[in-house]
Amino acid sequence: MNTSTQNEECIEVCNSLLRGELSAVETYAQVIEKFDGDPKLGELQRIKDEHLTSVNRLIVNVTEMGGVPSTESGAWGTFAKTIQGAANLFGENSAISALLQGEEHGQSEYEDALKDDVVMMDCKTMIRSELLPRVNEHIVALKRLSN
Repeated sequence: MNTSTQNEECIEVCNSLLRGELSAVETYAQVIEKFDGDPKLGELQRIKDEHLTSVNRLIVNVTEMGGVPSTESGAWGTFAKTIQGAANLFGENSAISALLQGEEHGQSEYEDALKDDVVMMDCKTMIRSELLPRVNEHIVALKRLSN
């Protein structure tokens, strides 16, 4: 595989991860509205802010590779809205469960990217050292909030 093709495919993978992070930001924003005044609000806001940090990191990464960063969550955003709509019907614990499900999906996406031969080493280092550890911590935090 030539370097140009690998670069394009790596941009594609990183843009997919970016869409997932954009979806997470949208979903947390919806849940935060529901939790107005709740003691869990601070933790949910912190996680949303960390997803924004990941969004910005992936935008810089895609741009540095010469790509055009995704600006919308696309299909993942629709999926997140569907999960959140269902959670809204069943209350706070369902909202936390929906967020946890989303974080676990994100964790899987990052782990898949680490196994993907088209993802360049610099991107894998960013995923391994920054993005995946955040998601792993979010899973722990959400499990704590659901108890």
